[in-house]
Amino acid sequence: MSSPPDAPAPVAPRRRMTRDDRLRQLLAEAWRLIREEGTDALTLGRLAEQAGVTKPVVYDHFGTRAGLLAALYRDFDARQGVVMEARFASSGPTLADKAQVIAEAYVACVMKQGREIPGVIAALAGSPELARIKREYDVVFLEQCRALLSPFAPAGALAKAGLWGMLGAAEGLSSAATTGDITPLQAEQELAATIMAMVARG
Repeated sequence: MSSPPDAPAPVAPRRRMTRDDRLRQLLAEAWRLIREEGTDALTLGRLAEQAGVTKPVVYDHFGTRAGLLAALYRDFDARQGVVMEARFASSGPTLADKAQVIAEAYVACVMKQGREIPGVIAALAGSPELARIKREYDVVFLEQCRALLSPFAPAGALAKAGLWGMLGAAEGLSSAATTGDITPLQAEQELAATIMAMVARG
């Protein structure tokens, strides 16, 4: 007499992700794809495949590839903003202290994201819509820096051109650090020196 077949193991009900949880999952998967395969490999269809969801789920969150890239930049900028605000608040009283904390925070944020963020920034620059989004975040960052550094300027104010030049230096130096052309410490030191020179010129 044969023994009765084993009863199937109960299957745990699958918990449905909240919209915010799903968004975080998709963004994490998108960052992984960029890190491993480059920005050009990132499409909504590929993201859906890698995340194990249907295409409509990804389209519902981002709409277009441009929307996905914008969401990635917002994700990066939000995390960068938290780090910078915390560091700015705890910085020392001198200009050297302020310049150093801006340089360290900026480079650290880019290094933490690795080689992915320069590719996203380059892709953002290719579309007027995405370039506008990046510019909005750049302006917020520059205003934070203006508030932190203006008290040290000879006339108590900083030139807009100088602030934009500082941002260009921050992006270029951070990018060079992620590719290994210079060390993060060299990027921080050069950026801090650039900031102090910009403030001294007023």
